[in-house]
Amino acid sequence: QSTWGGFGGTWAHLGGFGECADALLYCHGRKVIHRDIKPENLLLGLKGELKIADFGWSVHAPSLRRRTLCGTLDYLPPEMVEGGGHDVKVDLWCLGVLCYELLAGHPPFESPSAADTYRRITQVDLHFPPPIPGGARDLIQRLLRREPGQRLSLRGVLGHPWVGNIPEGEHSRRVLPPGYCPP
Repeated sequence: QSTWGGFGGTWAHLGGFGECADALLYCHGRKVIHRDIKPENLLLGLKGELKIADFGWSVHAPSLRRRTLCGTLDYLPPEMVEGGGHDVKVDLWCLGVLCYELLAGHPPFESPSAADTYRRITQVDLHFPPPIPGGARDLIQRLLRREPGQRLSLRGVLGHPWVGNIPEGEHSRRVLPPGYCPP
């Protein structure tokens, strides 16, 4: 637990965040958009490996373009809030919100009312509490861009100095073969 209210930088900085980006690369490679990445939808396996859960809002989108407003209010990207089309880049936005929340203890655009939250999201009204490290701030700012095409790619996340610059596929901590069931 961090001293400023978040989950703490250790998990995010030492592999967890990169493992999440790597898992999303896997999903996106199969034309699946999750659309609801948040702490409640991340699980830790028996050996500490990250698992993405709750694919209830996810979609298999061969065209990779959707128009449905769905997900969790604090994690919605501007293009969804404004009713525009969206693609896999919504998951990039969610990663930025996730990183912020894990470090600060609350989502970046959280407000007393839904209308205020929507306004802050569309204006990308982003403020950092002082203890969030500079490297994490840089990563979050690169993910929380109003224009989806300007968001840091998942490969960019994996190569970001704060994440550790570990090659794609190297973040996976799976130590058991798929389908393994403990006795």
